[in-house]
Amino acid sequence: MPTATQPQPSQAQNQHVDPAQAHAQAQAAEMSVILCTAGYDHSIRFWEAWSGICYRQITLQPQWKQVNRLAISPDKIFLAAAGNAMVRIWDIPSLSNTPVASLEGHTANVTALAYSSQGKWIVSGSEDCTVKVWDTRTSQVQRNYDHDAPVNDVVIHPNQGELISCDQLGTVKIWDLGENTCTHELVPEEDVAIRSVSIASDGGTLVAGNDLGTVYVWQIESTVDSTTLRPGTSFQAHSKYITRCLLSPDTRHLATCSADGTIKIWSTANFEYTLVKTLTGHQRWVWDAAFSADSAYLVTASSDHAARLWDLTSGETVRQYDGHHRAAVCCALNDINLA
Repeated sequence: MPTATQPQPSQAQNQHVDPAQAHAQAQAAEMSVILCTAGYDHSIRFWEAWSGICYRQITLQPQWKQVNRLAISPDKIFLAAAGNAMVRIWDIPSLSNTPVASLEGHTANVTALAYSSQGKWIVSGSEDCTVKVWDTRTSQVQRNYDHDAPVNDVVIHPNQGELISCDQLGTVKIWDLGENTCTHELVPEEDVAIRSVSIASDGGTLVAGNDLGTVYVWQIESTVDSTTLRPGTSFQAHSKYITRCLLSPDTRHLATCSADGTIKIWSTANFEYTLVKTLTGHQRWVWDAAFSADSAYLVTASSDHAARLWDLTSGETVRQYDGHHRAAVCCALNDINLA
């Protein structure tokens, strides 16, 4: 997360910066970090990452039900929220609480959401047993893929040409967007739901977490002609449900969130996945997590109504975001500096 969001008084004094100008610069730096949370209280909240202040709230229509997942476009212009049978998209800079687009086509809860690297398309997964790819310019479905069970998560391969999705029956599927087909089907443990999948930013590792608290790791070897998945390791990460597994942008760590109220940070070195830290402080299930671009911080959302910002070097909570009056089940962070 950019350190520019933290004031530098000595530097300002040395250069005789006008206080109003310094404040404006600090605000601009703060706004370069888009941090959002949502959940069961029918609201989406935008937070100043460092101060912990909620500076904007989108109150949802009661009939829209809760928000299940959030995704911020790479350019920080749009926020997409997955809810009951629909994805709604807001324009962030306009500060308007009216969605600019709705992606309609699912017939049940939308549980997974991700933007492509250029923001030109979105992938969604739903309890209606489908994965859909949407054109963000037209809000139309471009691809539709079927599972045999409700879909719990979907991620986009860094090559932008493949998707990885997982379902309630314990199946992980890899979809080739060019060939428009499923190329791999993995079932590490039959009839044990895979709750979350994550792929490394270098495309070399696939991780999945299931309802028994087990993490499965595959090594991915890609050539021009084919992709080979080699089972790496599996390990018991938690004694209860894994709700989210997430590889850090620098690929050095894996975060696992759980129904046991903890977040665990694992080293990925040598594919050994050794426990580095256990982050404690949330009082109930931890549902979601998001790494900062520099892999130094983690944001989490919990049923205890709060979101937290963790410093992964110390393992301590450096900011708590209070305001939701029911479970906070999803969070999204975009602090990528594209300049």
